[in-house]
Formats: sequence, structure tokens, C-alpha cells
Amino acid sequence: LAAAPQLELEEVISQTGFFRSKARAIRETAAQLIHDFDGEVPRSMPELLRLRGVARKTANVVLGEAFGIPSGVVVDTHVKRLSQRLGLSRATDPVKIERDLTDTLDQDDWIFAGIAVIWHGRRVCDARKPDCEGCVLNDICPSSAAPVRPAKSPFQAARA
Repeated sequence: LAAAPQLELEEVISQTGFFRSKARAIRETAAQLIHDFDGEVPRSMPELLRLRGVARKTANVVLGEAFGIPSGVVVDTHVKRLSQRLGLSRATDPVKIERDLTDTLDQDDWIFAGIAVIWHGRRVCDARKPDCEGCVLNDICPSSAAPVRPAKSPFQAARA
């Protein structure tokens, strides 16, 4: 990738936002990996953060998904929104939200939590029109607009 022509790389990632600057960052990061890390992707947060274009979100994704290392919780726009709606964080800064989540969750759950919350935010808890009635968390969500439904049986209440 470090030697890939800029225009070809731009074409490959053209469906993403800011594809020109991302293509440049990919080439520079690939060159940095070759020069500073012998072509290997680092396995630590401090080393990953040295790479151009890599912040905590990307570093957490790489460590969690590529290496199975729970370094933190991935905080994107969905995680930010749901953390606030669920009352898990009042912060707006992603680093502070991540700290609130890592203080709340067991470390063994950090990788899955990020993925699950992102999925839930995309599929159910939309920014503009959340599906509160179809949400499995509406009973515990302080932001839920779903009407309260009485349980049909004590067994259903116990499962919730």
C-alpha cells in the first residue's frame, strides 16, 4: 500500500467520506509501518497511536478485532448516542465516554460491547427515529419512548 498510486487507492475507497485524505493517510501509514515497525501492525495502544490517522477508536478496533486484545471500548457516533440515551455517560468527549464505559463494563466485555452497541445504534436506536417499541432495552432505557407494557406472565417478567 505504501507504493500504491494515490489515484488507484482513491478509486478503491471512493465510496467513503474524505477518500482523498484517507488514501493519503493509508499510504503514509503503510510506509510508517514498514519503516518503524518492520511491516508489522503494532499490538499496543501507544504504538498504534503513533501512526498517522490512528486515534483511540481505530486503535481499539485493531487491537480488539485483529488481536483479541480488549484495550478499551470503541466509541463512534452510535456508541456516543446510546451511552447518553442509556444513561451510561453524560460526557460528549469520546475519551471520557470510553472511560465511563470501561469503568462500568467488565474488561472481557469491552470488545463485544462496542460491536453490539454500534449494531444496535444502526439497526434499532437511530439518531432521529429510534424504534423504542421494538427495542429490547426499552424497559431499562431512561430515554425510551415506548409505552410500558405489563408482562403477560411472571416468567416473561423474569426473563426481561
